Amino acid sequence: MDDLSQCNVMVVDDNETNIDILVDILGDDYKVSVATSGESALEDMEHNLPDLVLLDVMMPGMDGYEVCGRIKANEKSQGVPVIFVTAMGDTEEEIRGFELGAVDYITKPISPPRVKTRVANHLRLKRAKDLLLHQKETLEERVKERTRELALTQEQTIFSLTSLAETRDPETGGHIRRTQTYVRLLATRLKHHKRFSHELNDSAIELLYKSAPLHDIGKVGVHDSILLKPGRLTDEEFEEMKRHTVYGRDALMSSTHMPGDHSFLKLAREIAYSHHEKWDGTGYPEGLQGEEIPLSGRLMALADVYDALISKRVYKPPFTHAKALEIIAEGRGKHFDPAVSDAFLELEEQFRQTALSFADFEEERETLRITAP
Repeated sequence: MDDLSQCNVMVVDDNETNIDILVDILGDDYKVSVATSGESALEDMEHNLPDLVLLDVMMPGMDGYEVCGRIKANEKSQGVPVIFVTAMGDTEEEIRGFELGAVDYITKPISPPRVKTRVANHLRLKRAKDLLLHQKETLEERVKERTRELALTQEQTIFSLTSLAETRDPETGGHIRRTQTYVRLLATRLKHHKRFSHELNDSAIELLYKSAPLHDIGKVGVHDSILLKPGRLTDEEFEEMKRHTVYGRDALMSSTHMPGDHSFLKLAREIAYSHHEKWDGTGYPEGLQGEEIPLSGRLMALADVYDALISKRVYKPPFTHAKALEIIAEGRGKHFDPAVSDAFLELEEQFRQTALSFADFEEERETLRITAP
């Protein structure tokens, strides 16, 4: 049999005779504490929480029902089982007690075997519930820890892959930080839009944010003579440059075949492959049109274009923010999903401030500070 000898049973009764009887019945098996009123019982429980309460119903001042109600209303004590001890055998009174949270009724005159059995059974039930609660809390903590580990692994993976891309790509770390922030801004604005609410929630937006830095990972497969060329690309060179979308997809596809949760890499693969598609079907690599293009690719397309426009490149100076707005507005329904374009125009000042925060060159900052055409 379970060792319950360390359990603390509180007896609450204003009648000393009743208290003596219960202490005599239970004193050899448990630690028994006594309270002669509801008020003193509640006060004692603030300092020393019992494992079970035997509670008289009819007491002067605060009766047993009120005491039980207060015990169950207190987060600290609500898990303590309460057994009513009463001379009343009315069914309605029993129902009232159970509705307040009592677990059992013992009627007077008191039967020692009944008291012993009921108390032992409810203490075992409480112990089982406490054990389950502890196991649940332990499991939840392990899940949280595992989630933290996965998040750290994701961040480390993305950092490693992004660092690899930066060693070859003339675009900078600032571009990566800016574009992932743009994507999150757009997704957050659109998550309540009827077209996108089924795809965009907080966890999906966080995945987009984490995955966005890998959009150009495929450029590691493009030859330096093309990737680093300061002038305009020939048609043949541009065709090879366009293949960075395929290289990125293929590299990330091999990663997602490995064991484990790689949902962020699956999304990164989608972004890498589709962020140069255009709403009107004139993009690459597949010439997808409209909603054939994954939402992640549509969001990344606008973020990437805006950043390319306002950034300094070896082959061009940075455009003003106003000029970028004009170009993106002209691309609405052509290059860009109209709803994504509209969201951008609503967020344009936040885009400008993000670009200022992560600008790579003073020339870019000065251009972004120009607030009128």
